[in-house]
Amino acid sequence: MSRLDVYFTPQEVTPADVANRAVAVIDVLRASTTIATAIANGARAIVPLASSEEVVSRATSLGKGAAKLAGERKSQPIAGFDFGNSPQDFTAEAVEGKTILMTTTNGTSAILAVQGARDVVIASYVNFSAVLSMLRAALRGGTDVAIVCAGQDRRFALEDAACAGSFVRQIAEAQPSVETNDAAQAAMLIDKKFGRSLKKLVQTSAHGIALADAGFGEDLLACARLDSVPVVPVYQDRQITKLGTERIR
Repeated sequence: MSRLDVYFTPQEVTPADVANRAVAVIDVLRASTTIATAIANGARAIVPLASSEEVVSRATSLGKGAAKLAGERKSQPIAGFDFGNSPQDFTAEAVEGKTILMTTTNGTSAILAVQGARDVVIASYVNFSAVLSMLRAALRGGTDVAIVCAGQDRRFALEDAACAGSFVRQIAEAQPSVETNDAAQAAMLIDKKFGRSLKKLVQTSAHGIALADAGFGEDLLACARLDSVPVVPVYQDRQITKLGTERIR
C-alpha cells in the first residue's frame, strides 16, 4: 500500500520521512514558481544554497560570468545579485543557458532539507499538472510520496498547504487506496476552501499580503497561474535541472 504524506514545514521532516520516497517541495510564494519559470525559460541549472555568502563563494570558485546570482532576504533582492526572487525577472532572455546560484528565505532551505530522498521535484501551481503526473506514476510504481511545504519563516503557510491539498485530492481521486497522514487530510480541506480561486488564495494569505505590501503584488498573480510553465524541475546532484519528458510517462 503506497503512502502520501504532507509536511507543513521542513522542520517537521526527519530523514526517515523522505528516505526512498519521491518528494515534492512546494514554495508557491515564490521560490518554486521562480525555479519552474527559470527552468521553463531555458536555465541550464539552478543550484540552491543556504546563504548569500555561500552563493558568492560558489560564484567566485566558478569564475567570473560563469553563473548568475539570485536570492532574497525579507522578500527583497540581495544587494549585488543579478536577480531577486520575482518569477517575472527570469525571462528566457535573462536565463537561457545560464547556471543560477540561488538562496531564498524559505524555498531553498526546504529543498536542502530533503536531500536524502529518492527523487526531489519542485512543485507549485504553475507546473501543477506536470508534477501531478510524476507523483501519480511514482505511487503506481510502489514508491511512497512526501509533499513538503516550505512555509514562511519556519511556520505554516496557507498557500503551500492549499497547493499540497490539491495534489493530495487529485491523487486520492484517481488512487483511492493510497494511505495519507492527518496533514494530508487537513491540506485537502484547505484546498476545498481556496482551490477554485488561486488569486484569492495568494492575496489573502499572510505571505501574500506581506509580499504585496513590499511591492511584489504582480508576483502574486504570476504565482497563481495554473499550469503556466508545464515543466518538472528535478533536484539531483545538488542542482535543479529539467526532467526529460520521456521520464515522466
